[in-house]
Amino acid sequence: MIVAAQGGQTGAWDKVYALLYKELHDAASLQIRRRWGRGKRSPTSLINRTWLRLNQDKLSLNNRQHLLAVLSRAMRYALIDEARRLNQLKLEESYGAEHAEPSYDPDLEQLISIDHALNALGAVEPRLIQLVEMRYFAGMSDIEIGEVLGLTDRTIRRDWRKARAFLAAHLRHAPGIAGPEPGPSSP
Repeated sequence: MIVAAQGGQTGAWDKVYALLYKELHDAASLQIRRRWGRGKRSPTSLINRTWLRLNQDKLSLNNRQHLLAVLSRAMRYALIDEARRLNQLKLEESYGAEHAEPSYDPDLEQLISIDHALNALGAVEPRLIQLVEMRYFAGMSDIEIGEVLGLTDRTIRRDWRKARAFLAAHLRHAPGIAGPEPGPSSP
């Protein structure tokens, strides 16, 4: 179906979207729960914004996993756009009230800090940012990520540990981000 969509077959992208919808909805629901809790944002809205970010005319995809990897990056950007939009609304509300200080939302600040940390990670090791996006934003398994990146499960696990360590170090002093908890790290 992806090949047909890339070939310009009428309605093929709609069929791809329909086939991936449940998986995208699960990933979007997880992101919404992590950031805003139930009922505050719509997973469907996040999926739609993610899908709209794709320039389907310029996509060159190998398979379903590759499409999910591309969608994971689009979802990340859709979430960051939403966080920035909400921050801007809070600033505008604060400036509308006389002598009010802008309100601070640690969840929004955390998401923006994570985005900055991911950009720093991508500047050092671009492959690691892809891994984090696929795992964190799309919920892909190590096997699926390995297929997209052409790497073994062992390499994916090692890279995941490196990425987590880098992000933890980078986020340790970011606003709204708690430092790592003491104790053994999970695999």
